[in-house]
Amino acid sequence: MDLKTIIESIPGYPKEGIIFRDITPVLANPEALAQTAQQIADFAKEVGATHVLAPEARGFMFGIPAAIAAQLPFVPVRKPGKLPRAVIEETYELEYGVDRLQMHADALTKDSKVLIVDDLLATGGTVKAISNLVKRCDSQVVGYAFVVELDDLHGRNKLDDAPVLSLVHYEGE
Repeated sequence: MDLKTIIESIPGYPKEGIIFRDITPVLANPEALAQTAQQIADFAKEVGATHVLAPEARGFMFGIPAAIAAQLPFVPVRKPGKLPRAVIEETYELEYGVDRLQMHADALTKDSKVLIVDDLLATGGTVKAISNLVKRCDSQVVGYAFVVELDDLHGRNKLDDAPVLSLVHYEGE
């Protein structure tokens, strides 16, 4: 199944000059969602991951089913104030300001091998912050998996030297 035929491209959203890549049709198609989760799960096994980690909210949509399919623990990365136990935090820059991400301090161990999953790789800022959280736990990022990669934004350049799986690529379309 070709995900590019399922993902909707919305010109002018959220502002003129942007083409928004809407992954919600993938979520509405059980076969496409199952295929996507299985491809990410297969990649997790290929890179030797012991944990699947993803940011809220759209990363959860693909990270959780992939973790289930791979039979691996899932680690949520959330906005501040959403996790009930001790957390570690990473601040990162956005185009206009800063943001923060947190995960439970005990979610990973020194031996954890992490696959970071998100719906989309654009500039790479969010996934770089997540990678920094993993490193602070003395864990290793063994791979990155994305449903969509916007190649012309070069977010891949911010990633460590770990294998990258991107199921769909767009470049300035």
